[in-house]
Amino acid sequence: MGQKTNPFGFRVGVTEAHKSRWFAPKALFGELLVEDYKIRKFIDKRLNRTPPYAAVSDVYIERTREELSVIVKTARPGQVVGLKGAEIERLTKDLEALTGRKVGIKIIEIKNPEIVARLIGESMAEQIKKRANYRRVVKQRAEGAMQNGAKGIRILMAGRLGGAELARTFDTRLGSIPLSTLQANIDFSITHVETTYGIIGIKVWVYKGLFEQAEDDTTTNAAGGRARARGRR
Repeated sequence: MGQKTNPFGFRVGVTEAHKSRWFAPKALFGELLVEDYKIRKFIDKRLNRTPPYAAVSDVYIERTREELSVIVKTARPGQVVGLKGAEIERLTKDLEALTGRKVGIKIIEIKNPEIVARLIGESMAEQIKKRANYRRVVKQRAEGAMQNGAKGIRILMAGRLGGAELARTFDTRLGSIPLSTLQANIDFSITHVETTYGIIGIKVWVYKGLFEQAEDDTTTNAAGGRARARGRR
């Protein structure tokens, strides 16, 4: 049996904070959980799948009794805000119509998108859709991440690579990926690419160093207005 677990889920409550931050009575919990899923799906479709592509990596959701707060981490904040704030106003109104609640949207800029697993996976997916050579794409992204400050990166691609008759996997590793170390800051993402010859899966692991040494950016502190989950010493 495989002993694999999601690196983010493995660290939640120890060194990582939750991406949805709210409390609800048992009767309301399921409804709010489904609402969170719909919000994330809507934002992904609106900002990542259709122009202008805003390179959104994470969506944090916070709730109070009166207001729903959505925090969007993006590499292109200008695309989310739009001309004179028109895009963000339209997005706010659409989310209010979707949820039936008052919505506030905050934006956090990603300073170094080259080492964000989700954005690496999405950019590779776009290139593979355009029939780029998958070996070259993987090599470029892995080396780019290492040059931009990553301590280690692993990219695993699976499916009918290059239109091959049989599905295969292609695995690349640079540096170290200490998956079992809870203090290690490991960013992980899964992306699926729909090509003419089938679906290709892309998994990306990026090791950014230890949480104790340095916080990667303002991520969760800025997003949550409270401190990141503390690690064991």
